[in-house]
Formats: sequence, structure tokens, C-alpha cells
Amino acid sequence: MTGPVEERPGAADGPDSGPASGERRSGLRNPEKAVRGLGAGALALEALVLLLAIQPIRVLGGDLSGAAIAAIVGLAVACVVLAGRMGRAWAWNAGTVLQGLLLLSGLLHWSLFGLGIIFALVWAYALHVRRVILG
Repeated sequence: MTGPVEERPGAADGPDSGPASGERRSGLRNPEKAVRGLGAGALALEALVLLLAIQPIRVLGGDLSGAAIAAIVGLAVACVVLAGRMGRAWAWNAGTVLQGLLLLSGLLHWSLFGLGIIFALVWAYALHVRRVILG
């Protein structure tokens, strides 16, 4: 036996009936906050991986200069600072520049270039999600 069918509000409007004034329907209660969390999470993960990668790079990758270690620590600190500032409009551009700096640090050690490629792809995905959700 089936019960009465409940209709959702707006269900009869059809699939083309979006919110008024061109607002996107993402299904998120606060899309801006969700996107900020995605960016901050990506940067925090990057900082953690960079700091944890120092010892394996030294052991397996051979000679890791003091400049390379300083670059890793500096980039990790920048990641943490930017993760805390994701509410600012400029933080997304600064995160993109940070990925470029990580790629450039590959000149100091080849493994940093590999990490730069991985995190540039992660950041590109975060930017894509931001564009899809926020428009």
C-alpha cells in the first residue's frame, strides 16, 4: 500500500525554473563558504605534504641544498597563510602564483617539480569547482 504522494515546492515548475535573478542552484547552503573551504583545504594539504616531504627527498632524492629546504619551508608557510586568507578576493590569484613558485622551485630539486605538477593539478581542479559553483 502506498501513501499519499508529497509534492516538492516548485516541482511542477519544470527543470528550467531556476531561482530568480540568475542565481545558481548548487544545492549548497552556503556555496561561497564551501568553495573557501575547498581552497583552504587544498592549501593546507599542500603545506603538510611539503613539510613531510623534506626527509624522504633528502634520503631518496640525493643532495637537497639549504636553499631547497628554505624554499620548501617558505612555500609551506605561504600555503598556511593563504589557507587562512581564502575569504579575500586576492587569495585565489595568490594561490595560483604559489603553484607557479612551487613549479619554479623544481630548479632546486627535481622532486619539487613533481610536487609542483601534482599540486598545480589539484589547484586547477579547485579553480574549476569554484567556477562551476559560483559562476
